[in-house]
Amino acid sequence: MLRSLLTLLALALPLSAFELPKDSSQCVVGTAKGWNSSNVTLNTYEKRGGKWTKVSGPWNGRLGRDGLVWGLGISPRPAGAKIKSEGDWRAPAGVFYIGGAWGYDAQIQKNPKLFYRQVTTRDLWVEDPSSPSYNKHVVLEAEPATTWEKQQQMKQNDYPHSLKLFIAHNAPPKVSPGNGSAIFFHIWRGGGSKPTAGCTTMEEPKLRQLIAWIDPNKKPIYVLLPEAEYAAKKEEWKLP
Repeated sequence: MLRSLLTLLALALPLSAFELPKDSSQCVVGTAKGWNSSNVTLNTYEKRGGKWTKVSGPWNGRLGRDGLVWGLGISPRPAGAKIKSEGDWRAPAGVFYIGGAWGYDAQIQKNPKLFYRQVTTRDLWVEDPSSPSYNKHVVLEAEPATTWEKQQQMKQNDYPHSLKLFIAHNAPPKVSPGNGSAIFFHIWRGGGSKPTAGCTTMEEPKLRQLIAWIDPNKKPIYVLLPEAEYAAKKEEWKLP
């Protein structure tokens, strides 16, 4: 009886409110006009003296063809909200850590602490939900030999994917099969005329500027929300 009463009391108490991690002092903010918009406005901020200060922006970018949907990051999602799924053509909304860059260049301008790998034909990013390596980077010991391996290759001689920065949606160690994979910042297509399958894209000089600015010691995060949702969450989540 006592255990039941304690359980009911625990359920009745409000959950602690979410806010941006206190140890994060770099933030990329992306806002879209609405949930079905594939256009995004990007700004970057740094926390100085305990206050968010704008560093750069606004920049234009593109999102998923069908807009946004709640993703699996570090922020809470409304009860019963639809969550991103593989192949839904929507960008994940919420708050996500940023980290790790991949590209075709031997070297790029970056913080010494930021992971960077020059991808080869043996580098895969697995987008198959049935694979135990789903949404993970895999390096083959030999050249890809199967159709499956070739489909997962990161290097496809595709300019927009020649440089990318990882957005930790549905990321290890807690990967949910089928809830979306391979979400990055990368170079936009057609000079910004084309949407994405779920990534956030921008012109190459802006992407290189963003990557050079990212400092892993500052625990960088990406906030991506529709404008109305951003305004509603700004005070509670301590957004820039």
